[in-house]
Amino acid sequence: MASHIVGYPRMGPKRELKFALESFWDGKSSAEDLQKVAAELRTSIWKQMADAGINYIPSNTFSYYDQVLDTTSMLGAVPERYGWNGGEIGFDTYFSMARGNSSVPAMEMTKWFDTNYHFIVPELGPNVNFSYASHKAVNEFKEAKALGIETVPVIVGPVSYLLLSKPAKGVEKSFSLLSLIDKILPIYKEVVTELKEAGATWIQFDEPTLVLDLDSHHLQAFTHAYSELESTVSGLKVLIETYFSDVPAEAYKTLTSLKGVAGFGFDLVRGTKTLDLVNAGFPSGKYLFAGVVDGRNIWANDLVVSLNTLKSLEDKVGKGNIVVSTSCSLLHTAVDLANETKLDKEIKSWLAFAAQKVKEVNALAKALSGERDEAFFFSNAAAHSSRKFSPRVTNENVQKAAASLKGSDHRRATNVSARLAAQQKKLGLPVLPTTTIGSFPQTMELRRVRREFKAKKISEDDYVKSIKEEINKVVKLQEDLDIDVLVHGEPERNDMVEYFGEQLSGFAFTVNGWVQSYGSRCVKPPIIYGDVSRPKAMTVFWSSMAQSMTKRPMKGMLTGPVTILNWSFVRNDQPRSETCYQIALAIKDEVEDLEKAGITVIQIDEAALREGLPLRKSEQASYLEWAVHSFRITNCSVEDTTQIHTHMCYSNFNDIIHSIINMDADVITIENSRSDEKLLSVFREGVKYGAGIGPGVYDIHSPRIPSTEEIADRIKKMLAVLETGILWVNPDCGLKTRKYTEVNPALSNMVAAAKLLRTQLASAK
Repeated sequence: MASHIVGYPRMGPKRELKFALESFWDGKSSAEDLQKVAAELRTSIWKQMADAGINYIPSNTFSYYDQVLDTTSMLGAVPERYGWNGGEIGFDTYFSMARGNSSVPAMEMTKWFDTNYHFIVPELGPNVNFSYASHKAVNEFKEAKALGIETVPVIVGPVSYLLLSKPAKGVEKSFSLLSLIDKILPIYKEVVTELKEAGATWIQFDEPTLVLDLDSHHLQAFTHAYSELESTVSGLKVLIETYFSDVPAEAYKTLTSLKGVAGFGFDLVRGTKTLDLVNAGFPSGKYLFAGVVDGRNIWANDLVVSLNTLKSLEDKVGKGNIVVSTSCSLLHTAVDLANETKLDKEIKSWLAFAAQKVKEVNALAKALSGERDEAFFFSNAAAHSSRKFSPRVTNENVQKAAASLKGSDHRRATNVSARLAAQQKKLGLPVLPTTTIGSFPQTMELRRVRREFKAKKISEDDYVKSIKEEINKVVKLQEDLDIDVLVHGEPERNDMVEYFGEQLSGFAFTVNGWVQSYGSRCVKPPIIYGDVSRPKAMTVFWSSMAQSMTKRPMKGMLTGPVTILNWSFVRNDQPRSETCYQIALAIKDEVEDLEKAGITVIQIDEAALREGLPLRKSEQASYLEWAVHSFRITNCSVEDTTQIHTHMCYSNFNDIIHSIINMDADVITIENSRSDEKLLSVFREGVKYGAGIGPGVYDIHSPRIPSTEEIADRIKKMLAVLETGILWVNPDCGLKTRKYTEVNPALSNMVAAAKLLRTQLASAK
C-alpha cells in the first residue's frame, strides 16, 4: 500500500530558516546565503521522507513566507503599490508584499482556517493582469528530481485561492472574486504543462475551502475549473486535497465528480463524518488518500484503531486504491521528537512530531499490505496504555471544581456602563486614552539573561535585578512618551502561552517544538497532557514591582483560557471545553490575586478566541458558548472599579461581534489597521458597542513607522462610527518582535495623534 504526506514544516528542526530570513532582512547576509539554507532544508526533508519509505513526497510545500503568497507570486497578482514591473518575482517584491517596506504597508494577514498559521490575503479586482511570474513549483520539482527523488508538486487550487482572496482597495466589496477564474486558469495550465514536461506524474491541488459551508455557485466553480483543466492535466494524475474538517455532502458529491481527477484527500481525524460519505459511495477506480495520522497535534497515532479504519475503507474503495496519509500538512505540528532530550520519558513516549508521523504513515501503509512491524505496533500500544492509566493525567479536585461551574453564566453583577463610570472616577483618564498591548521589544541581551537563568548560570538575585532594570526602563520610556495606561513590557516572558503553562500543572514543555505562525515567527506550544491547576501566583510579583515604579495605572497582563487552549497542543482524551474550564479557574485565581495586590487594570488576552471557531456554522454556537463563558469565569468576581481589558489578534471578527460583546470585558483592543479597517464596518452597520474599544491604529507586524497624520486619520475614521468616550488609542498588537528604533518613533507619533485629536475635539465643543 502507498503512503503520502500532505506537506511538511519548513522552518527546520532548529529553526534554521527563521534565523536565515531574519539575518537576510537585517542585511547581515546575502540572498545567496538565504537560498543556500533553504536548499539544504528542502534536500534534508525530501531525503528524510524517501528514507522513511514514503511513496508520494510533496514538493513546493517549502516557502520563504507563505504558500498563498507563493501562489499570488505564481499568478503575478502583485498590488500596484509595490511597483513591480513584470518578470520573475524576486525577494524585494515578495518580502515587501509580506512585510511592507519603508514606503508602503504590507498586505493583510489573517488566520489560515482555524489554525494559528497566518496567510497573506491576495488583493484582487477586475483589472489585475495575471501573468506567470514565479516558477517556484517547477524549480523545486526539478531540484528534487536532480537528487533522484520523485515528488508530487503541491499548489493551492484555483478555486480556494480565489475564495481566500479579498477585493483590493477601491474595488466594490460585492465584486465576485470567482469571476476571475478564467483569468487565472491559463497560468495554472502553464504551470501544469511545465511540470509535465519536467517529468511529474502526480500533482496535488490543495482545495481546503471544500470543507466550508459553500453554496451551489461556489461548488459550480470547482466543476468549471477542473473541466477547464482536464485536457491540460491529461497524462498526469491529479490529487485534490482537503483538510481541517469533514467535507459536506454536496461538496463531496461535487468533488468526487470532478473531471480529470484521480485521487481525493480527506482529513479523517477532524472530518470523521466523511467516512460515512465514503462508505455510502466512492467513485470506482479512484484513489482515496486517507488522512488518518493527525497533522495538527502531537499525540502518537493509535495504530490499531487507524489500521481498522483503513481496512474498512479498503473493503469499500478496493485494494490498491487506498493511500495512507496525514490529515493535513505537518506544518502545524513540531518537527522532530528526537531533538527533545529534556522531555519526561513517559510523556515523550506518548508523542509523535512530524518526523515520527512520517514513520507512522509508512508503518500503517506497510501493515495494510500485510507487512506489519510488530515491534513498532507493540511499542505504540504500550505508550497508549501508559497514557490511559497514568496517575499524572487526572486530578479529582480539579475535575470537581470544573464540574461545579455548570448552572451559572458567571457574569459580573453590574452592567458595563456603570462599571466604566466607576473606573473612570478611580483612574481619571483623558479622552482617547493611550496604551500598548503588553510586550515591548525583546532584545538579545534580555533573551541572554533569561537563557542563562534557566541554565542556572546566573543567580535568582542577578536575574531579578536584570529584569527589574528592564521593567524600569520600559516604564520610564512610557512615562516620557506620556502614555496613559502603562505595561511592564513582559521582559520575564518567553511566550504569552508558554510562560503561563510553565507555572500551571498538567503542562509539559519542549526545547525545539517550534511551529510556524507567520513568516519567520515561530511559537512553541505547550503540551496539555493532564488536568490543569495553578499551584501559586504567576505574575503578581512582577506586576506589583512595575506598579510601584509609577503613579499611572499599570496593567496586569494575563493570557486568557481560550488562547492558552488554542495555542497549545491539547489532550485528546476529553472534550476541549472541559480543559478550557480548568484553565479558566486557574486564571480566575490569578486575577483575584492581582486585584488584592492593588492592580486596578487587568488585561486577559484572548488573541486566539476566533481561530478556535469551528469551520462549519452548525458547530459554531456551541464553541462560542463555552469559550465566552470561560473568559467570563476568569473575572466574574472582581470589583466594579477593576477594569478588565482583553485583546484579540488578526482575524475576521464581524461574524462573531455579538459573542465579543457577550464576553462583557470593560475594554477590548483589537486588530484593525492591516485589514483596511474591516472591523469598523460592523459598527457602521449599526452594531451598538458600549464598552471601551481600541481598534489598532498601526500595524506592528511591519517595520514601517506611521506618521502622526496617518494615525490621526485612522482615529478620525474610528470616531466616525464609535463614541468618543469609549475609544482607546493603541497599536494593533504587542511590540515584542519590533526594535526600539521602530517602537519609540511609532509610539511617539501615536501619542501625538491622540493629543492632536483631543485638542480638535475640545475646540469643537
